[in-house]
Amino acid sequence: MNRDDNNSTFAIILHNVRTYRSAGVIEVVRGMRKAELTLKEFQSSQNPAEYHEGWRYFFEKTELAAGTDPAQATHLRQADLELRESKQPQEPKFTIRASSNHHK
Repeated sequence: MNRDDNNSTFAIILHNVRTYRSAGVIEVVRGMRKAELTLKEFQSSQNPAEYHEGWRYFFEKTELAAGTDPAQATHLRQADLELRESKQPQEPKFTIRASSNHHK
């Protein structure tokens, strides 16, 4: 872990690995260690049925301030994701052309 990880903020997110649905940001914390500990706390208190349904926690580095309201953090994260996706170059569309040269 480097010094930057101690000063960075991380969003803890709940996501369903089966449906690819996100429940959003659960908490925003400062520091990698705090993120790891918070993640473990959420995982250990998770209902086994929710886990079986595919709900998993993960964290990612964020520019949001530690302690940001989860609903606001979710909204800001979604807006950022949409902005990044809109800047992605579109994949070229390939067309398959039927060959007019038939070999016998």
